[in-house]
Amino acid sequence: MFVQSEEFIRAHGGRIGDLSIFGQESNPTTWKLARMNLAIRGIDANLGPEAADSFHRDLHPDLRADFILANPPFNMSDWGQPQLRDDLRWKFGTPPAGNANYAWVQHIVHHLAPNGIAGFVLANGSMSSMQSSEGEIRKSLVEADLVDCMVALPAQLFYGSGIPVCLWFLARDRSGAPTKGAKPMRDRRGSTLFIDARNAGTLVDRTHRELTDADIARIAGTYHAWRGEEGADAYADVPGFSRSAPLAEIREHGHVLTPGRYVGRRRG
Repeated sequence: MFVQSEEFIRAHGGRIGDLSIFGQESNPTTWKLARMNLAIRGIDANLGPEAADSFHRDLHPDLRADFILANPPFNMSDWGQPQLRDDLRWKFGTPPAGNANYAWVQHIVHHLAPNGIAGFVLANGSMSSMQSSEGEIRKSLVEADLVDCMVALPAQLFYGSGIPVCLWFLARDRSGAPTKGAKPMRDRRGSTLFIDARNAGTLVDRTHRELTDADIARIAGTYHAWRGEEGADAYADVPGFSRSAPLAEIREHGHVLTPGRYVGRRRG
């Protein structure tokens, strides 16, 4: 993801020197591989002085990032919650001991800058689970107006696991106010974009599905249009695929964030 971030900036005429990369990894071998991968591409990054657990030894405690990308482990059951019950990151509620999904979400929110945006992958259960405190934490995140967009993806996207996943996009400031010389975008406060892309992708073998460039462009283009980004098309709901839902309707659904509940049926 770090390498792709650099390539994205280069492809869009940005200055690589404007990008500062921070990350963390608990597995020593993966940490070394990540450092090597970035180094051979000439990418300067701060991955901490050594491998460390993000929950129990946050190597970037004061970091407030403009952009966060993450693919955290799904449904971790042994993440050491008893030692972290009163952690300052749990602003929206203490995550349950048996599942770290909402610990990751709140860890990410904690590190977002005032205008920061986060995009990350989680298991589908994170959108609707009511177990332990998860439903209340999700409610608090929605009521804090942090949830910008939810995308349901198809199953079989990962090697070794057929579990279906979803994308979460969170934003600290959804007013659309311009930042750093950019033009203003759409005021998205009090609404969330839902995209149901469960039928996207193509099977490349019996157990693995891949999203095509067209699939990715459609999902990304829909989100960009809804945000009102410069150069994007005008946004319009597409029955069965995308819908901008108001907070009042999300409340009616008990703060469940599954896109299929909001986008309706496809036409034709």
